[in-house]
Amino acid sequence: MTVLGIESSCDETAAAVWSDGSILSNIIASQAIHEQFGGVVPELASRAHHKTIWKTVNQALEEAQVSLDEIDAIAVAQGPGLMGSLLVGLSFAKGLSISQEKPIIGVNHIDAHMYANFIEHEEVYPFLALIVSGGHTRLVHVDKLFSHNVLGKTRDDAAGEAFDKIGKLLNLDYPAGPVIDKLSKKGDPGFHDFPRSMINKGLDFSFSGLKTSVLYYTQEKGDAFVQEHLNDICASVSGAITDVLQVKLKRGVKKTGVKNIMLAGGVSANSMLRDKVGMMAQKMGLNLMIPSSQYCTDNAAMIAVTGALKAREGHYDDLHIKPFARLQES
Repeated sequence: MTVLGIESSCDETAAAVWSDGSILSNIIASQAIHEQFGGVVPELASRAHHKTIWKTVNQALEEAQVSLDEIDAIAVAQGPGLMGSLLVGLSFAKGLSISQEKPIIGVNHIDAHMYANFIEHEEVYPFLALIVSGGHTRLVHVDKLFSHNVLGKTRDDAAGEAFDKIGKLLNLDYPAGPVIDKLSKKGDPGFHDFPRSMINKGLDFSFSGLKTSVLYYTQEKGDAFVQEHLNDICASVSGAITDVLQVKLKRGVKKTGVKNIMLAGGVSANSMLRDKVGMMAQKMGLNLMIPSSQYCTDNAAMIAVTGALKAREGHYDDLHIKPFARLQES
C-alpha cells in the first residue's frame, strides 16, 4: 500500500508519501506571511495553498521516488480547520483522484495527530492520547483502531492557543509556543505561581484564566520588569500549562487503567511537557509514545499513515466528501 497524504487545514501546505510501513517523504511549505499579523489570516492562507500545493505534492513524489501511477490511494485532511484552506487541499485531492483513477480517503486532522505516533512506534491498543494543539486540547481513550471515547476537552482556550495568546502579550514572535519553550529552558518555573485552572477537578481543561492572569501580572509589573524576567515568566507559564496537562493525563490513566499513553499535536513538542510526562510514565510503568518533532506540528505524514490505516480497514470515500471546519467526533 502506497498512500499520498495531503494536508492544508490551516497555514501549512504539506504532502507526504507512505509506503509499506515507512514514510518516504514529508514536505511542509510554511506560510511566513502570517507572522506580521500575529496569527493566521484565513483568506491569505487559502491563497498561499493555491500557489504551493502542486509544487509541494510534486516535491513529495520526487523525494519518495514514486510516480502518481504507483500511488494506491490519496489521503487528504477533511477537517477540522479553516474552510478555505481545507477546500484547496480537498479539491486538489479530488482532481488527482479523478485524473489518476485513484481512491480518495478523507482524514480527520485530529485523529491523524494521534496516529502519527504509529509512524515510529508499534501500533498498540488500547491507549490514552493527550492531544494538545493550537485549536484543540482533549483526552481521548482509544480501545481499538478508530474507536474513540473523548474523556475530557477544553472548555475555552486550547493549550496551544493559550501559548500563542500569552506570547502576544509578551511581545513574542508568532507562533509563540516554540519561543516560550526555548526561553523557558533558561528560566525558573517557580518564579511566579500562575493559576492552574481545574487541576483538581475532572478531566476537562481551561486555560483562559491563565491568559487573563498573565495580562494583569504584566500590566502590574510593567514592560521593563517583563523584559528583565522574560525567561522566568515564560518558564512559569509553561509550568502552569504543563502541570495541568500532566495531572489530567495521570487522572485519565487511573480512570481507564491503560498501560499505553501518547502525546499528540503541536504542543507535544514542548520540552517541559515531554519531561513531565516522561517521568510520570517511568514511575507508573507506562509505555509512552511521543512523535518526533517533525510529526508533532501539522504535517502530511500523519495524514498519509492514517489514510493507510483506513485503507487497511476498507474505509474509502467518494468524490462527495466535504470539508468540515469544526471537529466531528469519531
